[in-house]
Amino acid sequence: MQKQFAILGLGRFGRNVALTLEEMGYEVLGVDKDENIAADLAEHLTHVVSFDIHDARALDQVGIANFDTVVIASKNLEASLMATMLCKERNVSEIVVKAIDERHAEMAKRLGATKVIFSERDTARRVAAHLVSSNLVDYIELESEIKIMRLEVPPKFIGKNLIQLNLRAACGLNVIALIKDKEMLVPPPPEYIFAAGDEIFAIGTYAALSKFEFDFQASPRV
Repeated sequence: MQKQFAILGLGRFGRNVALTLEEMGYEVLGVDKDENIAADLAEHLTHVVSFDIHDARALDQVGIANFDTVVIASKNLEASLMATMLCKERNVSEIVVKAIDERHAEMAKRLGATKVIFSERDTARRVAAHLVSSNLVDYIELESEIKIMRLEVPPKFIGKNLIQLNLRAACGLNVIALIKDKEMLVPPPPEYIFAAGDEIFAIGTYAALSKFEFDFQASPRV
């Protein structure tokens, strides 16, 4: 089942994370107190609603407890911390908080944040990619759509080789290198049998990364 994301706060950072996730084919709920911001994104996100994220009843009405990941991107410290606490009380598995400063980060962690970030717009796409994939280690952006991605091999790779996996046909990724025991093999031997701890470098798009995660990841990230 595909992950579902909720983005609370649609400022520059929240907007870019939400739009990137939509581009990757995921369903996204966007929430912002400003009705004009919500209206502006209504045609670009799966669902957009306008309410104050302090409001526990409103969060319950949109089913926040049913989302796999909630990103709290509000610039308002009080609203951010309250939303963090409310999501924790509703057992949201992954609560990602964009922190204003170190004090905010520490309080968010105490209230239940599973990850704290300080990123702005230029790294919003990177954050979105990491939210989608538990296997993504890092990536280099070549063009707007093409990336070189460093990926940990998932459990479904172990005991198989590149010929059997056929990643190009399966999800559109082209493997260009293999890291085994800190040694890089370029190009990767197609007959090599993958083992736990191996990593690959692959070229592909966000859509290919999303399909890779959906097809090969054994279980969702927690």
